[in-house]
Amino acid sequence: MAQHPVIISGAGPVGLVAALSLAQKGIDVVLLEGESHIPEDLRAGTFHPPTVEMLDTLGIGETLRSRAVQVPEWQIRDRKTGLVAQFDLGLIADLTPYPFRLHVEQHKLSNIAYQALQQHSNAKVMYRHRCTGYTQDADGVTVTFDGPDGAGEIRGSYLIGADGARSVVRKTMGTEFEGFTWPERFLVFATPYDLRQQGYTGNAYIADPDEWTAIFIQPHDGNGIWRIAFPIKGDADDTEVLQPESVQGKIKGFLSPDIDYDIPYKSVYRVHQRVAKNFRDQRVFIAGDAAHVNNPLGGMGLNSGIHDAINLTDKIAQVMQNGADDDVLTRYERQRRTVNVEYVQAITIRNKRLLEERDPEVRKQRLDEMRATAKDKDAHRQFLINSSMIASVRRANEIA
Repeated sequence: MAQHPVIISGAGPVGLVAALSLAQKGIDVVLLEGESHIPEDLRAGTFHPPTVEMLDTLGIGETLRSRAVQVPEWQIRDRKTGLVAQFDLGLIADLTPYPFRLHVEQHKLSNIAYQALQQHSNAKVMYRHRCTGYTQDADGVTVTFDGPDGAGEIRGSYLIGADGARSVVRKTMGTEFEGFTWPERFLVFATPYDLRQQGYTGNAYIADPDEWTAIFIQPHDGNGIWRIAFPIKGDADDTEVLQPESVQGKIKGFLSPDIDYDIPYKSVYRVHQRVAKNFRDQRVFIAGDAAHVNNPLGGMGLNSGIHDAINLTDKIAQVMQNGADDDVLTRYERQRRTVNVEYVQAITIRNKRLLEERDPEVRKQRLDEMRATAKDKDAHRQFLINSSMIASVRRANEIA
């Protein structure tokens, strides 16, 4: 029986990595993207060691590293008392060739993967073609789309929905997107001011019951730019929140109040913690934000999506090329959904609870635990194995 291509909905980093992985394995792939170009979402920008290793297997890890900032140490701080704990990824250098967090905007990975995909004649990217749904039978899946010339359809062997949190593929599957939405929203802005001048590492989290803060350096014009996230009330007016004096007040609240900071970028967005009840519907799969979303405290969402892509495309290749049993594909759901619930959701929720804890006694206890963990070499190392996502990849591989 002739094999149809694998169809992917969504040309974000997860969809493009999945497409590149399949194309390199010799599998025909068609990528549908509703926009006219690669989306430039600025939210995600942290890559953990296992993810960089996976990108190496696709031949694009070195290029990404050349455009990124390496962050070998990161901090937890208290807004009033200062440094609580500093974690050194050098302690896991025996487990990975990349003992650091790699900071670079996700759209740069998308562009690198897209350029690599151009070298493969068995891959086709169709911009301005938005997936609108699918039907399937025992032999394949028929994907419908809207394009510049109107509605159309394409036949595939499998469909991967990497089309974001509002995924059409997931909605067509009819599976529940279980979880919740945080009541507050996130204000994110950027400044070229170098926070290292005031003792910060390239990644830091500041605990405070009212205004916790997350800080990430990103590459920009040689010196880097610092992205800073704050919570704001869910019903706050965006126009007021984004006023220059309001944003200046936020940054001066934890840095020097005597400086007026350059703020070239600012935005507000809502944050969710959700996992789809099912990651598979026969010949259809979901990955990345289509399958799970979480808050950014820990930098795990994008990484987990790339782990989905590599895991799933390896299994599709086993079935299409090596005649593996169909249960291999069901294992994708068992592995990736389990670790998202057990690790990604659990850790990112715990990170947020740590930063925003209001009870003074509970707050003190949790920060003291962080201090003790950083001081104990074995505990420090195990904490890094979990927070760097090495543990989640190991756990997924253990699930039969």
